Amino acid sequence: MVLADGPVVLRPYRRSDARAWSHVRRINESWLAKWEPTPYGSWHELNSPATFRAVYADLRRSARRGTAMPFAVCVVDDGRERLAGQLTLGNIVRRAFCSAYAGYWVDSRVAGRGVMPTALALAVDHAFRSGGLHRIEVNIRPENTPSRRVVEKLGFREEAYHPRYLHIDGAWRDHVGYALTSEDVAGEGGLLARWHRLQAAASSS
Repeated sequence: MVLADGPVVLRPYRRSDARAWSHVRRINESWLAKWEPTPYGSWHELNSPATFRAVYADLRRSARRGTAMPFAVCVVDDGRERLAGQLTLGNIVRRAFCSAYAGYWVDSRVAGRGVMPTALALAVDHAFRSGGLHRIEVNIRPENTPSRRVVEKLGFREEAYHPRYLHIDGAWRDHVGYALTSEDVAGEGGLLARWHRLQAAASSS
């Protein structure tokens, strides 16, 4: 499945993304490392092309099992597509729950340009409409202002505070829980439509 809006494209990872993924991850160490699970090895090693191949295989397995919807986040500039991040709807549970957790990262060079809010809106609409999900949850460290700004721009509800929730950057870190259900955006034509209206309002003010 390929999803797109303007210059933002969400698509499945390809094996040929190894070098681009490794390059983007490595040059963004200072931007990303403090928000990610405690590493077992150096950032350089954990973000090598060889590591990507293991990540790629794991994401493909999860997608085939129906427990994840992983996307490469790309940006098209001057007709050329380049890898700019990742967005995964993971831990998908069906039946009475029909829910998933969203996780994402983005290249610092495109941060603040609306890339990740657009990507998240695309993925959430896909999950609600084609994926049959009812609820998407995002858990973010309280100090991670850029990531919190993404979900708050889109109108995710702040629902919970989780003390010592995940082992991140060497310690158990608190997280703030945000969520959105399909009913929250059904009357607005979807989350992407809501995001477009918010952008238009901001540009006219």
